[in-house]
Amino acid sequence: QVQLVESGGGLVQPGGSLRLSCAASGSIFSINTMGWFRQAPGKQRELVATITSGGSTNYADSMKGRVTVSRDNAKKTMYLQMNSLKSEDTAVYYCAADVSQQRVLRGTPAYWGQGTQVTVSS
Repeated sequence: QVQLVESGGGLVQPGGSLRLSCAASGSIFSINTMGWFRQAPGKQRELVATITSGGSTNYADSMKGRVTVSRDNAKKTMYLQMNSLKSEDTAVYYCAADVSQQRVLRGTPAYWGQGTQVTVSS
């Protein structure tokens, strides 16, 4: 089993920045790819970005150019730096992980965090 705990969410003004963190614990050897997803009220959960253990990244069009995903394998932590935030970025942001990159990209990873709320508002 793998446990994922997100942190760093909060209220930010439009144009502002936030950095989310996702700390992993448990059977870390079963993780290759980690990812960030988000779910806005009334909308389906969508992929934001993924990163493999080797550092290869993938970004969804929705936030490409405004976010950077990174990973510190020694600290077992993944990060999402979000810049130039917009009101439409308001959502619960979830961390996810799986041994399979494809399962993360499809939105069906084995492990999920509990989510952290990001609210962009003036």
